[in-house]
Amino acid sequence: MDFIIFLLIAFVVIFVIAYRNSTGESVYRYIAGKTAFIYDKYTPYSYKEIRKKVKELGQDYTKKQYMLQITIFAVSALIITYLYFYNLIISLVYMAISVIVIPYLTHLRCKRIYSEYIFEQIQVYTTNTIMEFATTQSFVKSLEGVYASGVLEDPIRSDVKVMIDLAYENGTIDESITYMNNKYNYYIVKNMHQLFYQITNEGSKDAGASLENMSQDIDMLVENVYRDRIDRASFHKKFLQFGIVLYLMVMLVQFLLGVDTYINMLTSLLVQLMLHGIIIINTLFLLNGEKYYNENVGAE
Repeated sequence: MDFIIFLLIAFVVIFVIAYRNSTGESVYRYIAGKTAFIYDKYTPYSYKEIRKKVKELGQDYTKKQYMLQITIFAVSALIITYLYFYNLIISLVYMAISVIVIPYLTHLRCKRIYSEYIFEQIQVYTTNTIMEFATTQSFVKSLEGVYASGVLEDPIRSDVKVMIDLAYENGTIDESITYMNNKYNYYIVKNMHQLFYQITNEGSKDAGASLENMSQDIDMLVENVYRDRIDRASFHKKFLQFGIVLYLMVMLVQFLLGVDTYINMLTSLLVQLMLHGIIIINTLFLLNGEKYYNENVGAE
């Protein structure tokens, strides 16, 4: 049976390599196309824009990386679940399920990259608006200067243009500030806008000092965010290692009981249900960890 498993794994690897070198491009396009169709149909418009922006940033996986990811997931699931059940059919089912999870992980990864990108753009927006105001002493003129400078990218750049248009249409900055605050719920945005609102409508003798303090707060926040990203990336690596070790705990059980005794226990339906429960719980644990890592980017 071990020899059969070895042959099956070798077949999967050879299949992927062969198709990648010959007709693999069409196979990849078929899989990617079906996945894209599902996400386009069932996910909101915002995710389509997120995926598009990730591709523009050059941070989407290449075809080779996706094929490598599929191979690693499939082979790992096959080996691990075979060590649990010593049943090839069950292992093949888990192997298929593991590949289905990949689009969900891609979805989470794209959201993280996009969130980090938006925060960086917010930092550029707030910092440059404060710098422009020091020269123009006008919030709207500051926005025009930031917009014209080309330092911003969409969607932030388009939103700044909307702010400028709203300010001229209404004759005040109230609608502009409300629009931006509602769209980007960052406290550095709200605090900066509140400060500009007070300066514009109420006046301020200490505007220069207040803006300097605001600029320092932004720099401190950015430093903390990048430090948090480094710490979380390190923790994420250890988290994945821990999750893999949990999967392999069954090997310790087999070592303590003996492989023959363990295989005899597999005839019990209760034991098999417990093993399925262990795999499912550990998988959900890892997926929840991935969700937390990718969604909570520590921007605020």
